[in-house]
Amino acid sequence: MDQLDQRAELGEFLRSRRARLRPEDVGLPDYGRHRRVPGLRREELAQLAGVSVAYYTRLEQGNGHNVSAEVLDAIARALRLDDTETAHLTHLARPRARRRRQSPRPQQVRPELRTLLDAMDGVPAYLVGRRQDVIGWNRLAVAVFGDFGALPAAERNLARLVFLDPATAELYADWECRACEVVSNLRMYAGQHPDDERLSALVGELSVKNEEFRRLWAAHTVADKTHGVKQLRHPLVGAMSLTFETLRLPDDPEQSLVVFHPAPGSASEDALRLLSSWTSAPPPPGDQDRGASRDRAGDRDRPPTRPAPRAS
Repeated sequence: MDQLDQRAELGEFLRSRRARLRPEDVGLPDYGRHRRVPGLRREELAQLAGVSVAYYTRLEQGNGHNVSAEVLDAIARALRLDDTETAHLTHLARPRARRRRQSPRPQQVRPELRTLLDAMDGVPAYLVGRRQDVIGWNRLAVAVFGDFGALPAAERNLARLVFLDPATAELYADWECRACEVVSNLRMYAGQHPDDERLSALVGELSVKNEEFRRLWAAHTVADKTHGVKQLRHPLVGAMSLTFETLRLPDDPEQSLVVFHPAPGSASEDALRLLSSWTSAPPPPGDQDRGASRDRAGDRDRPPTRPAPRAS
């Protein structure tokens, strides 16, 4: 598929949000066994939003042309959408005017950012770009999450690793939460970039290869989790609990720096310090594609670091 169907995405998102609401949630009577659909009926949602049933039906069928911001806000309130979901609805119903399709330029990591990543010696950190592609990382991120540089550039993607790489799946003690996060983030990106052919190819591949991805993608959940805690089961140092913060770059909102750190004085801090002592010197500045060919001399003198992910 070349791109996601914007009209289908709009209709499916509205239906999925309507299905999760029960009449009693919004102060409407529930007629029990006489209801044929899960959640609210279209006429009930239209009543709550203050629009006609015919108008809402057209919107749910993907005909969102010329819908006003006021109507979208009313529907978002009726569906009890949060801020992220409301923004997603707006992207789907009122997509930005697009220029003639052209291949986007590959994202570049500024040299200063690479220097910053290398300087963050005591914490794992990586840089995430479009579609959750990993486009930069430091040596401790390799020790914790696997050697991104050993993968072809096209396979350095968080969603691919979470769903297709057994070692990455085993790393996350809270894999279900991590899986939901990456899918919800992809959904949000898809609403903003429905004509991204690489995104469509990624979604198609994951849908074919992983049943759980298909289920989560069909749920149409959108979320933008920028901080939290990851529970890991590292093959070398065991259990680790790492807090993460996601920092978007002001000059490129499609790049985010994700930094992980343990609680001071915790066993996770000791484990991370041990991993750090085992890692090799950071790679030379420049394109981190060269990381796959870095000299491994000296590996015999210390315990091994995490192997490269094996996404296929």
